[in-house]
Amino acid sequence: MDDYSHSVEAKEIIVDLGTRSYPVLVGSNCVNDVTKYLPESVKRVAIVTQGQIGIQLSTDKEQKVFVIEEGEDAKSINTIMELCRSWVDWGLTRSDIVIGLGGGMVTDVASFAASIYHRGVNVINIPTTLLGMVDAAIGGKTGVNLPEGKNLIGTFWQPNAVICDLNALQTLPKREWKCGYGEIAKYHFLGAKDMRGKDLIDTVLECIKVKSKIVSQDELEGGRRAILNYGHTLAHALEIENDFALAHGEAVAIGIRYAAEVAFLMGRIGEDRVLYHQEILDHYELSTKLQKSMDPNKVISLFLRDKKSKDGITFVLDGETGVEPILVQDRNILKKAMEVVQ
Repeated sequence: MDDYSHSVEAKEIIVDLGTRSYPVLVGSNCVNDVTKYLPESVKRVAIVTQGQIGIQLSTDKEQKVFVIEEGEDAKSINTIMELCRSWVDWGLTRSDIVIGLGGGMVTDVASFAASIYHRGVNVINIPTTLLGMVDAAIGGKTGVNLPEGKNLIGTFWQPNAVICDLNALQTLPKREWKCGYGEIAKYHFLGAKDMRGKDLIDTVLECIKVKSKIVSQDELEGGRRAILNYGHTLAHALEIENDFALAHGEAVAIGIRYAAEVAFLMGRIGEDRVLYHQEILDHYELSTKLQKSMDPNKVISLFLRDKKSKDGITFVLDGETGVEPILVQDRNILKKAMEVVQ
């Protein structure tokens, strides 16, 4: 599935948001097509990236590269402030544009900074990881972390375009592929066609189609869009509890398996559906086991920090009519499900 050795003609999907609709371009050698998506007003292009990305972006405008640190510690309000101050020093204006070039962390940070700088400047996302292409860079959710939780400060700020150049994946480490597979596995339960055996571009396009449809229906996550967080309630808790030693996609895979067990214990799905969850996760060679040393009570307490938990612990759970947000009041079920996946 990770065959990127041959050239693939770029294909475009539109995220339909009325006057704020935008294209997502997927293919090979399309990174420099970015110039087609620059508004006429743009004089300066601020490129936010990281040192290890190694992709040289060329536009026909005055441009400057702003390098941010690696790791979840850099996904902070301090990084946002440093970026904005650098943009002020350079002279970036509301008529200019920001480009986020990197993984999901980079596009989250770049888009958030763009959304609040001068009360909002245009942004283009160029994801360079599989996770970024199928999920993080699309949909307009931006944000940074607090010590208390993941993505607790953020905005909704839709990009002008998203460009997914599959060639960027050529040097992606195996662990980063697994991160992407964790999110791809999620889409199997959100209405995507069975992607096992599909080519890389068809897999990426299928995930984008599903996410684009959901975002078009519920841009600001007032209802249905919450299903995109399938597997994420436990995932975010694990990331915090492990001080981000677990990568996001790895945590999501465990979270998906755990959510299936919770749904089973609540009588929402049968054993065959639980087995199907395991089958999909196994196909992508994803681990679904929690550490034995994990404290269930501490992890459950972190569930309440999840943004979906307005009236109590809320999980996105599978059921006869598909996945949906469900209030889980019985903590014994949560503990029992945790024992099963340990």
